[in-house]
Amino acid sequence: MTRVKILVVEDELIAAESLALDLKSQGYQVVGIVDSGTKAISATTTTKPDLILMDILLKGEIDGISASEKIRDQFQVPVVYLTAYADMQTLKRAKKTFPYGYIVKPYKPQDLASTIEIALEKYQQDCKIQSLLKAEQALNQLKSRTLAITSHDLRTPLATILSSIELLRYYGETWSQDKKDKHFNRIESTVAEMTELLEDLLITRNIEEGKLNLCPQLFDVVEFCVNLIEDFRLTLTEKHHLVFVNNGSYKYASLDAKLLRHILNNLLSNACKYSPLGGKILVELKCEANLITLQVQDQGIGMPQESQRKVFQIFERASNVGKIRGTGLGLYIVKQAVELHKGSIKVTSKEEIGTSFTVKLPCASF
Repeated sequence: MTRVKILVVEDELIAAESLALDLKSQGYQVVGIVDSGTKAISATTTTKPDLILMDILLKGEIDGISASEKIRDQFQVPVVYLTAYADMQTLKRAKKTFPYGYIVKPYKPQDLASTIEIALEKYQQDCKIQSLLKAEQALNQLKSRTLAITSHDLRTPLATILSSIELLRYYGETWSQDKKDKHFNRIESTVAEMTELLEDLLITRNIEEGKLNLCPQLFDVVEFCVNLIEDFRLTLTEKHHLVFVNNGSYKYASLDAKLLRHILNNLLSNACKYSPLGGKILVELKCEANLITLQVQDQGIGMPQESQRKVFQIFERASNVGKIRGTGLGLYIVKQAVELHKGSIKVTSKEEIGTSFTVKLPCASF
């Protein structure tokens, strides 16, 4: 069992040594004894205590209260004050630093232990509360961003659909079948775009709430990729050239097919979206005995080095995307899906040259 580490801050040497002996006899680890506020701040950095026993009336430029305030702001270490006597003004100052207890000198050994244990328990509860508050704040921010994305990114496709419907309603009878098919295709692709956005938002919510689960099953990964890529190829224009290469000697693997679909779909969508001038999109699959490697490479706009470090964070997009639409959710989802498989994803990119994503998923392959 790890012993609680305590830093003693007391400017009377005999009192400090006596306190340290009492602490050690009760099973605590004394990581240091210092006699000033300045030394207390420095010792907190080096010793990383679990709790600090701080004399209020320290000599020097920084008293115990000022030192505690700085320690609270910089290190979030709980402080219990030691005091024999302090005037009301000093005690009011001490209360503003939110100490975790007071020990009045001279103290009883049993009072020392009980005060420390209560302080540590209160500190742990405060940490849990802070953690819950941060999680709630993050969830609220996600809800706000989701609402903003939904209202903004659904407005344009809805306008596109309404425009095509209106044109078909008023001019459809006089148009050729090719012209009508063009608008029907436009509506169909726009609905697919909206469906993809809503699905990304739903998956993101599940991730943030810890509800995205891994459900691996044995299936033919090669056939899976071939079918998905063929379906995707139907959505491409002539300017994109999609190539699939299978370099593996195995076909079957135990993976979550639904999550793999999200991974490959998102990487392919990004490869096309950020290659506005077209070009080759290469998908390489290598299925080995214990590892699946999937690489998607494009000849698009690439991304700056700084963006590559943040591209898997939620709502993050590369700084050079310009007016290319996107939510910053796709790669975040990909990253989470990869990590659920206990795998890894790596990006290499160069502006105006292209981007390559490499996904490695450990699994049992056959």
